[in-house]
Amino acid sequence: MRRHLALFTTASRYELVAHARNRFAMLLVGAFVPMWSAVAHLVVPGAPVRFRLRATGHIVAPPGNELTQITGTINAVVLITGFMMFAAGFASGRFDHRLALAGYPRSHLILAKTAALTVASVVVAGYATAITCLSWTPPQPLLLAAALFCAAMTYGALGVVFGSLLRKEVEGMFALVMISVLDTALQNPIVSSGANDSAIRYLPSYGAVQTAMAAGFTSTRVLFYLAIQLTWFTAAALVSLLAFRRRTRNTLPKAPHPLAPDSGRAATT
Repeated sequence: MRRHLALFTTASRYELVAHARNRFAMLLVGAFVPMWSAVAHLVVPGAPVRFRLRATGHIVAPPGNELTQITGTINAVVLITGFMMFAAGFASGRFDHRLALAGYPRSHLILAKTAALTVASVVVAGYATAITCLSWTPPQPLLLAAALFCAAMTYGALGVVFGSLLRKEVEGMFALVMISVLDTALQNPIVSSGANDSAIRYLPSYGAVQTAMAAGFTSTRVLFYLAIQLTWFTAAALVSLLAFRRRTRNTLPKAPHPLAPDSGRAATT
């Protein structure tokens, strides 16, 4: 038990140090989140936007700048966490492969990445919620933080997938940016007025956006939509696990068994 704990602690410490050394990600957390929040709050008109919130089924009319701030904050959070996990996974891919070949348990490596993702998601989601509360006070700030956390976890797992499967860094960054922008933009009622509900509900951050809007503009608890987002995270985490196992697999040919029929022939030739 102590050995497993030591292996997990060592791998987790390595992952956290790798994230802390990513100065560009730290800059994004410190500057991009408040900058985007301020731009959305100051530039977008504050006129009420009337729409039906799918999470509650009620008609709401929040200010347009606060509505855009919600979706924009989610976009910033998922971009940052996705970028952090992709950059860490892309940079440490060969090192993880060598560790796995040397006998380091892959289960401990993936658990360490999950622990680092959890810590990063907590920090980024809490920070983004605090920045939002500086502009206006959501009725349910804790539920808003939970929605941001679950969205961050989902895109962080997707970042691990891209870091394990894609061969070039620009490919992963482009995929993260395009998916997240289309995902959150299509769920903003200002942009997607009259959009097909049946298509929007299958977007990766649908549960988080619905939960965040309910937290920001109503007093209704919508835990079901938070569970939808956790389902997305679970699916992304399973795909990331398979991708990580594929990247760290042993591609060397297996040595023939000493008692195999061909081994004698190979030895005599």
